[in-house]
Amino acid sequence: MIRKVLVANRGEIAVRVIRACREMGIETVAVYSEADREALHAKLADEAVCIGPAALADSYLSMEKIISATIISGADAIHPGFGLLSENSRFAELCEKCGIIFIGPGSGVIAKLGNKQEARNTMAAAGVPVIPGTKEAVYDPGRGAEEAARIGYPVMIKAALGGGGKGMRVAESPEEFEKNFLLAQTEAKQAFGDDSMYIEHFITHPRHIEFQILADSFGNVVHLGERDCSIQRNHQKMIEEAPSPALSEEKRREMGETAVRAAKAAGYVNAGTIEFLLEKNGNYYFMEMNTRIQVEHPVTEWITGIDLIKEQIRIAAGKKLGFTQDEVRVNGHAIEVRINAEKPEENFRPCPGTVTGLHLPGGKGIRIDSAIYSGYAIPPYYDSMIAKISVWARTRGEAIRKMESALGEVIIEGVDTNVNYQYGILEDADFQKGNVDIEFIRTREEKAARAETE
Repeated sequence: MIRKVLVANRGEIAVRVIRACREMGIETVAVYSEADREALHAKLADEAVCIGPAALADSYLSMEKIISATIISGADAIHPGFGLLSENSRFAELCEKCGIIFIGPGSGVIAKLGNKQEARNTMAAAGVPVIPGTKEAVYDPGRGAEEAARIGYPVMIKAALGGGGKGMRVAESPEEFEKNFLLAQTEAKQAFGDDSMYIEHFITHPRHIEFQILADSFGNVVHLGERDCSIQRNHQKMIEEAPSPALSEEKRREMGETAVRAAKAAGYVNAGTIEFLLEKNGNYYFMEMNTRIQVEHPVTEWITGIDLIKEQIRIAAGKKLGFTQDEVRVNGHAIEVRINAEKPEENFRPCPGTVTGLHLPGGKGIRIDSAIYSGYAIPPYYDSMIAKISVWARTRGEAIRKMESALGEVIIEGVDTNVNYQYGILEDADFQKGNVDIEFIRTREEKAARAETE
């Protein structure tokens, strides 16, 4: 049994995990930086430990400090949330060596799937469709150009390690390749400390579809349907929904079975996400597997009624899944919107500051995941996301209208936010028709820029 969980994260996901533990009768320990002394997660946990100054490297990314806080507090397990150390195989390995339960997959699986090239090879061997690309890491632009010619332009150059849109460039032609390869490689080295790259065919205007996976240590693997995450800017998701309006029941079943096969091929245990790119012709390709809980997990919880955080904890405690694939039922439609403290009209400049007034929507079918409160000072050191609003309704059209109503109620005074920008997306005719892909935001911004100059 897990009696006490240290939450190695901050913000709304730390609050989310603490609340789930509380409902399960599990004690919690929060860790916080000096900048987060007044943060909500530090106030809600049963115990709270300061682990250093504001800088991430000196606090939330300090493995030694977090392990020490776990041992000193007597916690049995660590929940890493998302981001930060959640997909760090070395951190998971440290937990294993110290006899601490890591609420996630084993360190070996994280390492294997965290390397995009190795993950591709694993999936290809299991018969999972993969985008045509290199089979080994590429370090030299000359060698990369040869591979790009074999694969066929346009190509995507990606860092073998890392994520978050860093270390990625598209080359449309041989003339662009060397410059973009070196730019992506330099960025990868700076962001991840690794300059190994891989190259794959670049699919134009796909949708980003991800399947939520749960797997226990007894070999049982199920999927909980898909999420459509095509509304994104600079590879950062903005609006997510479930189920995807692009999938037929037949295609949903096929992709779900593929996702389960992918998880089994990796020997996966706990919650994870198999991510695909879906072409307009119905072809789909494995992109990557996220070995953690996702920001957008609430939409899956809405349509299935399954609490993913609680399932993570149960699996980590050695329990079997309490349901089979046939017992998973998808009901209705859910949409999530990310609220960021930023100024869209100034190239989405982050806007930290003190929240001087706050009203967040409520009512049937509306969920708020947030760690802000009136008087809270949003620190300038961390991610700009300050809240997630998710809604559920019987149909997609009803869910869009409910979200529009919810966003219309939002009052966050003292800082700028992207609420109005997100509302504009919901009102867009193409979004309402479900006619979107991962280029939706870029195309929309280009149209707006042309309109201003005409």
